[in-house]
Parts: sequence; C-alpha cells; structure tokens
Amino acid sequence: MSLGRILIFFGVIFGLTVGTHYYLWARLIRDPMWPSPWRQIATITLILLALSIPASMLAWRTLPRNVAVPVSWVGYIWMGSMFVLLVLLWGGEIARWGWVKYASMTSVNGGRREFLAQLLAGGAGVMGLALSGWGVWSAIRPVEVKRVPVRLKKLPESMRGLRLVQLTDMHIGLTIGKEFVDDVVRKVNALEPDVVAITGDLIDGTVADLGDAIAPLGEIQAKLGTYFVTGNHEYYSGADSWLGFLRSLGIRALRNERVELEKNGEVVHLAGVDDWTAHQFGGDHGADVARAMQGRDTSKPVVLLAHQPVQFDEAREHGVDLQISGHTHGGQIFPFGVLTRLVQPFLSGLHRRGDSQIYVSSGTGYWGPPMRIAAPSEITLIELDHEAAA
Repeated sequence: MSLGRILIFFGVIFGLTVGTHYYLWARLIRDPMWPSPWRQIATITLILLALSIPASMLAWRTLPRNVAVPVSWVGYIWMGSMFVLLVLLWGGEIARWGWVKYASMTSVNGGRREFLAQLLAGGAGVMGLALSGWGVWSAIRPVEVKRVPVRLKKLPESMRGLRLVQLTDMHIGLTIGKEFVDDVVRKVNALEPDVVAITGDLIDGTVADLGDAIAPLGEIQAKLGTYFVTGNHEYYSGADSWLGFLRSLGIRALRNERVELEKNGEVVHLAGVDDWTAHQFGGDHGADVARAMQGRDTSKPVVLLAHQPVQFDEAREHGVDLQISGHTHGGQIFPFGVLTRLVQPFLSGLHRRGDSQIYVSSGTGYWGPPMRIAAPSEITLIELDHEAAA
C-alpha cells in the first residue's frame, strides 16, 4: 500500500473518530447542559475514552504485554459501548425531532427543551451502560456447546451419528488467551468428536506472540482428525507461518483440497478452501472450490469447510451437501448484524437451498470489543444423520 493511501486511510479513521465523539459529546454532555463540575468531568472522560481507541490498536506493538492488555480492554470495551450509545441516540433523534416540531408550533420554553435533552441523554446513558455490561458478561463467560442436528441424503446408514465439532473465529490475541483455549479444548474432548473443524480467524497476532496460547489445540482428540481452513485474519498475521505452526500441532490445513473420512467401512468427503479474500495476499493463496471438488465420488456426501458464507453459491454449483462457515460472529453486537447481512447471505444458523445446506456459527470467541449482545458464542457440535428420500 502506498504512503498516500495509508495517509488517506488513517485520515478517514481519524475523521470518523473525531466526528463520532463530537456527536456523543453534543448529545450526552452539551445539549443536556449538566451543571458544573459534572459537565467538565464528563468531557474529560470522553476525551480519554476517545484516546483509548488508538492506544488499544497500538498497544500490542508499543507496550509491554502487562500494560498492553488492560489498555486494550479499556479501548475495545469503549468501542463496543460507543456503538451501543450511537444506536440508542439515533433512536432518540426521532423523539427529538418530534419534540422540536411540536415546540416550533407552541410556546414551549427552553427549560422543557433542556429537560428533554437530559431525559434522552440519561436514558441512553443508563441503557447503554446496562447493555454494555450484559454484552461484556456474555462475551467473557465460558463458551457453551450448541448441538446442531443435520440430515444428509447421501450419508450412509452406518455413519449416522457422526460427530463434527466446529470451532471458528476464536480470535486469540490480547484479550483472549491460553486459558480460553484450554477451556475450549477440554469441552471439545468431552464431546468425543469424530472430526474437529477449525474454520478460520483463529488468531490476531504472530506465531512468536501467540504460539504458546494456541499450543493446547494440539491436545484435541478427534478420531478422524483435526482440520483447519484459513480465514481473512490469518492473512493479516502471517498465514504461511501459522499454517506451518498448526501442522506441527498435528492439525491439517485443507487448502482447496479434500480428504476421505472413513468410518464403519463407509466414506464421507471433507473438503476445505482458502478464505474468499486470500487471493489478495499473493503467493499460492486463493479459494478454489472447483479444485477441491475435482474427481470426487459424487455418490458420497461432501462437507465443505469455508470461512465465509458468501462462498455458498459456488459450493452449491459443485454439489456440496453441507458447508460449514463462520466469519459473521452472528452480528456480535446487535443490531450490527443488519450491516453484516449486506455482504453475507446468512448471519447464523442452519439454512437449506435445494439439496445443499449451510451452517454458519456465531463464533467461538469475539473480535474487537469483548462484547456480545443477542449473539452468544458457541462450540458447535454438528451431529450428522441420514435423510430419507421424499
């Protein structure tokens, strides 16, 4: 990326940050005309919170880990809280608009306008604090197992009950570490899976920084193996290095290829493709569903691991029976999922199109703000069954 584009990028980020915080200051502090010294204290606090956002982004590279971690927690929690406050305040703009229109036609005095501003600011503040607290608790509490039964027409009777555990979007980094991975591995092994599939966005950092935190994944016990496909975040953190490291843990990456999973004398194909954006990073990276499907026995069911749901249309063209994806986080912080649906065909859950199905996990970890609102994290246990012909 050229210097000019970098400057433009950071200029846009700076402008959005300043503009957003000015709006928050205007609606939460200026318009309600809170008495001194609370107005000054609130203004200083908002400025410090604004500065915590770039500080959290730079913490990993510029600060010792024992300092970077708390700085990141503050900055990332504020990012999430800021989004929640914006949504609430935008909703309040409707009430404000109605009040202003009413006031213009009557003799409503300034005191009542001030009271309305205080009511809207106070309501948004209290509700925002409550929602943010719930979101943080939802994100950091122990992740639970979600059981998803899936019926496949081509699944042999002798393979009914095959257990596939999906982990996705763990985003191990500054605010998610080794203890989280240890807990996930214990829960996965307790499920006694046949297959474990890690569908991308495992990390946010380099092997040197996060290798020790990821190492417990090598203790996963899956009868037919543990498999991995890249997500977009692997390419921000040195995908080739991570692929080599995972290989050393006994985790096989499926890169536009497939393997045969054999159980009770029958076979299921398991295929995997690079992330949809991988071609942008050069080398031999890039999604190729056709290559992964080439030469397969079409009488056998095929399960495709693909990080992004947007790859489902192509998968259907190649007769994929089930695609397993992540990437969306289920929206993570409601109503952000509305924006996610603009670029992804599915947000979460199991969906069918013709003879093909797709399951989209809400994610095992979280990204950015350690918050989840109406989109709980999950370890997904997919239990395959035979679907009788209609």
